[in-house]
Amino acid sequence: MNSKQLRLLSAKWVIIPIGIAYIGLAWLALQRGNSLLIGIVLVLLSMIPFVLRFERRERKARELMLIAVMAAVASISRIPFAALLPNFTPVTFVVIISGVVFGAEAGWMVGAAGALVSNMFLGQGPWTPWQMFAWGMAGYTAGLFAHRSTWRQRRVPLAILGVIWGFLHGWIMNLTLALDQWVQTHSWKAVAAKYALSLPFELTHAAANLFFIIVFGPSWIRLLERYRRKYGTLERLEYPDDAAYKPVEGGVSREASTVK
Repeated sequence: MNSKQLRLLSAKWVIIPIGIAYIGLAWLALQRGNSLLIGIVLVLLSMIPFVLRFERRERKARELMLIAVMAAVASISRIPFAALLPNFTPVTFVVIISGVVFGAEAGWMVGAAGALVSNMFLGQGPWTPWQMFAWGMAGYTAGLFAHRSTWRQRRVPLAILGVIWGFLHGWIMNLTLALDQWVQTHSWKAVAAKYALSLPFELTHAAANLFFIIVFGPSWIRLLERYRRKYGTLERLEYPDDAAYKPVEGGVSREASTVK
C-alpha cells in the first residue's frame, strides 16, 4: 500500500466517525427541538478535516505569520465597514485573494480565522461558526478555482467568483434561521420568505466583492505573489515547479523554464 492510499485511508477514518457523531447529535437535537444545535454541530464538525489537513503539513514560522497577517487584514477591514454598511466589506476579497495566491488551505485558514477574530470586536454568538465556515469555504474554493489555470486568476473570472460568493455567504448564514424556522413550522414558504428578505444584503455583499476585485485584485495578486516567491513561503502544492510562475497583469502566469 503506497503513501497515497494510506492518506486516503486515514482521511476515511477521520470522516466516518465525524459523520456518525453528527448523526447522533442531530438526532438528539431534534428530539430536544433544538434545531440551532444541528447547524452549529454540522459546521464545527465539517471544519475538523480542514484543520487536521493543515496541521499535518510542516509550516515555517514565516508562513504561519503570513496567514496571521492576512487574517488580521481581513478582520480589521471588516470592523469599520460594519458600522456604516455591514455587508459592504472587503473581507471576502481578502480571503479570495489569499486562496488564489497561497493555495486553498491557506485561504480557508484566513477566512475562518478572520471571522473568529473580527467577532471578538463585533460580538461572538451562534453565528460565528457559520461565518467561519462560509468565509473559510470562500478561500478554499478560490484556491481550487485558480488551480492550474492562469485565466481563472485574472480580473473577470475572479470577479464572477466574488459575486457568486456574495450570495453563497448570505445563503449559508441564512441557514442559522432557516433551520429553526423549518423545524417549528415545517413551512417552506416561511423559509423562502427569509431568503427573499435577505436578498438586498446579498446584493450588497456581491457588489462589494465585485468592486474590490475589479479595482484592487490584480495589484494585490502581484504584491502577494512577489512576497511568496521572494521568501519561499506557502509554496502552492498544486504547482510542483512553482518557480516557473511569475506575476502579470490581472493574475499569475506561467513561463516555461529553459536550461541553457
